[in-house]
Amino acid sequence: MRWKELVLASLLAWAAAAQTGNVLVVTPSMRDCLLGAGGTLALMAREGRAVFVAVFGNEEKLSTGLGPAETRIANNDEGERAAKVLGFREVINLGHKSGELGHVSSSELRNQVMALTRLHKPEILFFPDWYVHYQDDNDLYRVGRMAEESPYGGSSLFLQEMTYLGFPGTAARQYYFFVPFRPYRSGEGGEGQATMKQVDISGVLKAKIDALLLLKTANAQWASEVSARIGKKVDAGELVRAYVTELAETVGKPHGLRHGEEFNHLRPVPGLPAHVREKARPK
Repeated sequence: MRWKELVLASLLAWAAAAQTGNVLVVTPSMRDCLLGAGGTLALMAREGRAVFVAVFGNEEKLSTGLGPAETRIANNDEGERAAKVLGFREVINLGHKSGELGHVSSSELRNQVMALTRLHKPEILFFPDWYVHYQDDNDLYRVGRMAEESPYGGSSLFLQEMTYLGFPGTAARQYYFFVPFRPYRSGEGGEGQATMKQVDISGVLKAKIDALLLLKTANAQWASEVSARIGKKVDAGELVRAYVTELAETVGKPHGLRHGEEFNHLRPVPGLPAHVREKARPK
């Protein structure tokens, strides 16, 4: 009977590890991932997961009255402080020019995600949903697309220099596609093997808002744009609180949640892949 106990112990250990596996977030800016997934990421950090955030844009354009270098430094510093509020392990600022990611080779961007995946071995990967309609942000599209493609390089045959250095191929087991600025619309997501996943963030909404309020430089630029659009001055803090609260309420209401976040969620499906089953013959 000893071997059965060993098998059971191994399965329990595997299940416990799966519940607290690392999380890697791939995002153009810190504000994007906090708006789209900040509450869920905070909950995962509280579960004991190590959350790593790879920010691909240098955020040098999100300010009013500052030069590019001052803007970059301010936004990066504020982003790291916001991450600490939510319990994230580390922020990796990769420094590509924001708004210009289309000028960077997608292979270079993808290789950076593959390298971070091998280093941190995440069980879960978050990235922008580049399939949603009418999303006027090319950086979200570029980052989302190459992040979804990065698991194709999970084999040790890719990036063989990293395999040589002791980081063999690996890939996440779950994928959370997020939309930063609005709820999902009918017909978006949940196709194929993906499902729409809702998360109740009522218990961490305040922490999410507190983290976003720390992005003072980007928030000031956002409030300036809104003020110009509506013709009256808008307070940046009030804008953040109202926007994040209304977004969470709007996402949660159809699912019976007071405050929610929603994701196009992909995870392994049991059984043989479709391309294998179509060739199968009964015995």
